[in-house]
Amino acid sequence: MTDDVMVAIDAGLRQHVGGDRAGAYATFAELWSSIGEDGDPLHRVALAHHMADVCDDPAEELEWDLRALAAADSLTDARAQEYHSSLAVRGFYPSLHLNLGEDYRKLGDLTAARAQLELARARLDALADDDYAAGIRLALDGLAERLG
Repeated sequence: MTDDVMVAIDAGLRQHVGGDRAGAYATFAELWSSIGEDGDPLHRVALAHHMADVCDDPAEELEWDLRALAAADSLTDARAQEYHSSLAVRGFYPSLHLNLGEDYRKLGDLTAARAQLELARARLDALADDDYAAGIRLALDGLAERLG
């Protein structure tokens, strides 16, 4: 099954990776206006997660990362696996908490940043032993270092 919304999110992600942050932001904003706060949780978590990455304002980035976390909380494994059979929602949380920790650090709320770091570390067992997990662990170590 092809998921047209996920294809559109991927197109926005490719814009971002290709250096067109403003274009990606516009693509994601348009998609969000069609998905909305009550849309499919898979679409919301993916879109909000990527939208946060193209925000220049740390407070706006935090808002999008909080939306991604809220969407993950309402996402089921069954829905995630309709998109890709290997997905489990619990595997989303280390990255989501990592991003929130970085957001709070940027905003100067080091207590909240440390709390998110610990939440991310507590959920690392949800990740496979692969390059993605190694990248998340490395990023968490970097965040810990920046937090002192």
